[in-house]
Amino acid sequence: MSVLELDQVSVDYGRTRVLDRISLTVRAGEVVGIVGESGSGKTTLARTVLGAIAPAEGRVQVAGHDVTRLRGRALRSWRRSGAAQYVFQDPLRSLDPGLPVAESIIEGLRIARVGVDETRRRTDAALNAVGLDHDLIRRLPSGLSGGQRQRAAIARALVVEPRLLVLDEPVSALDAASRDRVVQALIALRDRRGSELAMLVISHDIGSLAAMSDRLVVLGQGDIVEDGSTRRVIAEPQHPYTRLLIDSVPLIHTPSANRP
Repeated sequence: MSVLELDQVSVDYGRTRVLDRISLTVRAGEVVGIVGESGSGKTTLARTVLGAIAPAEGRVQVAGHDVTRLRGRALRSWRRSGAAQYVFQDPLRSLDPGLPVAESIIEGLRIARVGVDETRRRTDAALNAVGLDHDLIRRLPSGLSGGQRQRAAIARALVVEPRLLVLDEPVSALDAASRDRVVQALIALRDRRGSELAMLVISHDIGSLAAMSDRLVVLGQGDIVEDGSTRRVIAEPQHPYTRLLIDSVPLIHTPSANRP
């Protein structure tokens, strides 16, 4: 079953076309990596999926809702439903620096008036999913490492039980050790949540995407130049731009053999 569908989506910034007739489907349980250099349209794609940018043409459907037709109150209601959640590159943009991390994590549940017991259950499940110690969320964000803050931001997105999780450069601002922990947390989340969740992971780091994604979509100058299983794209890239991206990474670990 498809969680995300983009059908011939184009986005213009003034007279400049940033996305050009993009079509993409992400199924439940699938992790799709979007890779491309800076300026290729990756973040614009993410914001269009979430309804923050209205496309010039085409249609975006998330969990059965045509996001391109939503306006005003209907768009706000859809966003508050939690069907799609966004994880920023910088977790401090989603974690209030003046509040304990726990308060930021459960904010969406309070808005939805979720009960205390259910809030506790969902929070425990989200923290376990990203491998974050429960004691850490009593601290302010400044008391956590970069990797811990990013995992807390992912937990914040997970507590509302989204159908689609969009992660925009989730490891690019982290040091090597923190990057590895976040990548491992996302791999564990992929394996644990399975058919419950679809993930769209946007990055210029093809090495990290190779470790966690089922499919790679290569975006170049606003157009999809290659789309296929991660293993196939890494081993047998068809487009010169894809080969250039792969050649720039010294060592790439592909997903485990038990994933298609």
